[in-house]
Amino acid sequence: MDITHSQHGSIRIIALKGRMDAVTAPLFDKAFAEAATPDAADFVIQLDGLEYISSAGLRSILMVAKQVKAKNGRLILTGLTDEVREVFHLSGFHTILRICDTKEAALAELA
Repeated sequence: MDITHSQHGSIRIIALKGRMDAVTAPLFDKAFAEAATPDAADFVIQLDGLEYISSAGLRSILMVAKQVKAKNGRLILTGLTDEVREVFHLSGFHTILRICDTKEAALAELA
């Protein structure tokens, strides 16, 4: 899995590409920990490059969401592919996490 970081003002953006499973989810956890500096509260996670997500990947995203909420921050997921969107719907994650179609929509909501 490829992970890139960027920033838009105070909003941290993490983009994922490839597969998020039991092997690669710890890489995401590490990338989030690096991005979650004390002054970082709002995050966008771009999933438009994610081809597959397993239960381990879902667990990592849920843990990140809990960490962000504990800091009174906001987290928005963007660009879910059809395959990933189906996993989010089957697991019910679409009801507990904020999802926007595009990064631009997420940034506008967090502004």
